[in-house]
Amino acid sequence: MERNNALPWLGLSAIVVVLDQFSKAWVLATLPEFQQVPVIPGVWNWFRTYNEGAAFSFLSDAGGWQKYVFIVLALVISGLLGRMLARTPRADWRTAAPFALVIGGAIGNVIDRLLHGHVVDFIQWYWHDHYWPAFNLADSAIVAGAIGIGLFGLLQGKPAQDAG
Repeated sequence: MERNNALPWLGLSAIVVVLDQFSKAWVLATLPEFQQVPVIPGVWNWFRTYNEGAAFSFLSDAGGWQKYVFIVLALVISGLLGRMLARTPRADWRTAAPFALVIGGAIGNVIDRLLHGHVVDFIQWYWHDHYWPAFNLADSAIVAGAIGIGLFGLLQGKPAQDAG
């Protein structure tokens, strides 16, 4: 393990978890269930709903066992990404920040599953009659991290071969 590794980037993960949990506490304390509250009419609502599945409600009606699968999967992925952070140089933010975002988002949703048995979602985007599935800050961090992993991975490419 490198001495000057990227583990301090877990601070970003902690920020994601705190913001995610505070936002969900606000939602549970103030927003009505299953009622649209316009933020920007025609584009964005607050919409308190719950997801027992994964992205796009995948396996949401599976009977309850999926909660444990998603908890274990999130913890395994977070552990693997944490291990990769330990092997990443601290200054390599293009690798470290996306990993930290995914870890923070995954842990935020694990906390929901453990506390509530489901994930609290509340951000709803729409255009005309097309509604995007509701999501939360943890989901946003996971998506941003995954995009970063893919984008920076593609841009990084392979080092130039010495033609000598």
